[in-house]
Amino acid sequence: MKLLAFDTSTELLSIALQPGAGAALLTHDGAGGAQASASLIPAIESLLARAGLQLAQLDAIAFGRGPGSFTGLRTACAVAQGLGFGSGVPVLPLDTLLAVAEEAHGRSGATQVIAVLDARMGEVYSAAYRRRPDGQWDTVQPPQLGRPDDLALPPGWTVAGHGLALLGERLPAGAVAALPTAAALLRLAPGALALHPGADAAQALPLYIRDKVAQTTEERAAERARKEMNRGAAADRPS
Repeated sequence: MKLLAFDTSTELLSIALQPGAGAALLTHDGAGGAQASASLIPAIESLLARAGLQLAQLDAIAFGRGPGSFTGLRTACAVAQGLGFGSGVPVLPLDTLLAVAEEAHGRSGATQVIAVLDARMGEVYSAAYRRRPDGQWDTVQPPQLGRPDDLALPPGWTVAGHGLALLGERLPAGAVAALPTAAALLRLAPGALALHPGADAAQALPLYIRDKVAQTTEERAAERARKEMNRGAAADRPS
């Protein structure tokens, strides 16, 4: 199959192109985040040119839908939708944490993976997956957001991901540092395409676990008032 995959959910921009059976995988890594919005499309065009392919010749386009950086997810979603609408190629939104599990399997052979990504603000995104003998993954715990101290780490499971230092002394032996790479997304794409052969670009939407990262002016004012009230109440208590 001729497949294109990319992920911009972290500080790494990862792109991979499978030109077809027997052809070598073509990859590109660069700066993610805000910078990905300017470099993603030119890098995709460059890989297609190297492979001698037109966009419409692809069997599918896969991208990491999240969770992850808000800016990165919006960039990936917009580009995936644009490419899909323009070419008529099916678009496959895949979970970034599932890509972490697939990357960990490729590196260590792990088949029970707790995937973790740094969510900033002292929190982590996490999910748990179990790999079946046919190579597909079952979701044991869907993507969630929480404090590192609250993350369940059952024995017999491999912890993998980015920002593992947040787990501190709780990080078990055998943990695998892994990002949601485009190469991992490519390996997941055939199974996803088999389930959704007519995947519509309009459904290529980001997966946001944290709905909000900033307060409005009114919310900040209310928070300040609450803190002032608490300080005043504390000062009025008898010593």
